[in-house]
Amino acid sequence: MHPKCILTIAGSDSGGGAGIQADLKTITVLGGYGLSVITALTAQNTKEVTGICAPDSGFVLKQLQTVLFDFPVAAAKTGMLFSSQIIEEVSQGLKDKEFPLVVDPVCVSGSGHKLLEEEAFQKLKEKILPLADLLTPNKLEAEILSGMKINGEEEVFLALEKLLVLGPEAILLKGGHFNNDAGAAPSGCPDEIVDWLAIKGKEPVPIKRSKVMTKNTHGTGCTLSAAIATFLGQGHDLLSAVQRARDYLQLALRANFDLGAGSGPVNHLAPLIKLKRKDKVIEQLIEVRKEILKRENFHLLIPEVRMNIGLALPWPENIRDVAAFEGRISHTSDGQVIIGWPAFGASSHMAKVVLAANRVNPEIHCAVNIRYTQQIVEAVEKAGFTMAWFDRQDEPGDLKEKEGSTLEWGTFTALSDHPHPEQVVAIADRGEAGKEPMIRIIGEDTKDVMEKLDRIINRLREKG
Repeated sequence: MHPKCILTIAGSDSGGGAGIQADLKTITVLGGYGLSVITALTAQNTKEVTGICAPDSGFVLKQLQTVLFDFPVAAAKTGMLFSSQIIEEVSQGLKDKEFPLVVDPVCVSGSGHKLLEEEAFQKLKEKILPLADLLTPNKLEAEILSGMKINGEEEVFLALEKLLVLGPEAILLKGGHFNNDAGAAPSGCPDEIVDWLAIKGKEPVPIKRSKVMTKNTHGTGCTLSAAIATFLGQGHDLLSAVQRARDYLQLALRANFDLGAGSGPVNHLAPLIKLKRKDKVIEQLIEVRKEILKRENFHLLIPEVRMNIGLALPWPENIRDVAAFEGRISHTSDGQVIIGWPAFGASSHMAKVVLAANRVNPEIHCAVNIRYTQQIVEAVEKAGFTMAWFDRQDEPGDLKEKEGSTLEWGTFTALSDHPHPEQVVAIADRGEAGKEPMIRIIGEDTKDVMEKLDRIINRLREKG
């Protein structure tokens, strides 16, 4: 079965992070076949756009007609269109389209360089927006197109109404730029990004994601619109396509490249890198299994509720990204360790510890729970490891009702409240009624964690 053909009509970015380059990377990684119509060449890097060279508008139309004549286009997107003449030609080429069109109304680059000529704004509104199945403006673009300032939720809804009148079937107003304005974030939460999806005849829907703290955001708009177009071309409805595209962008942002002296690009290859690392994670846990079975006195660290070791893929997002041992790690009365085989999703509890720790310290990808006794606490401290604590009694009532939420809340709280979270090795709690007290050892990988466990065991031997 052939991949769906997804067309991008946009400018070229010589820095590779935005424009046609970002679109084609996105389409390919998400399983589409990328087609392109180049509307402009830009000379740019992570800091600035130093020049723009646009082809003759007739040649832009020639590209578009040639592609549409031969390829079964399933969806398309537009990005930088640059001039009134190019907009006119592109609109002519798309007027009889039978596929969904995502319009990213690119006006200004991230570095502040204009990517659309002044006189082209009206032509964009008249000729391209009525063809759009989805328009994806950021704050500045929405303000230009709607003719109003947007500083809060009421203005967001009014702007969405004004934009829908211009002809597109739906609007996705991106929230990233709102959070740069003090007090203007429609979400009301500084750690959250909210995009608003407005479909004709329906109430606007908020699309919420955690804010990724990074300066490397070059190409986010291009990437998102290309991803939406790809998912639409693959048969997803609009809400599903937007949700999936937002998840992809979230991962690409977390895995960003710190390239150049300015704003680096998002990492379009992140899903493929994670997929490639799956076998490696399982191999590492199998090796750890062998090491554990060779260790003397390892059983001294195993709690009553048994032990497990969680190891995450790069940029983990959920428990399916964390592998652990099925059946946990236990021992017989004579100290013989019993351990299952690793699998992804095998331990939701340890996965939540790893995920929470990774949110605070992205270097953490591995965690293991060990027995809590005063001797072990002293061994941890004598090994030179920094400890952080949480009290189960402090957990909010609404979280306590959710199975496994305590570990996620407790890990995140203990690390966030510590003055030097990057130094923390052990996270402990003294338990409560029906809950065994526990220590969790965290580290960058299995090798790091096993070395820490060996140091703890050595301190226990010294005491013994």
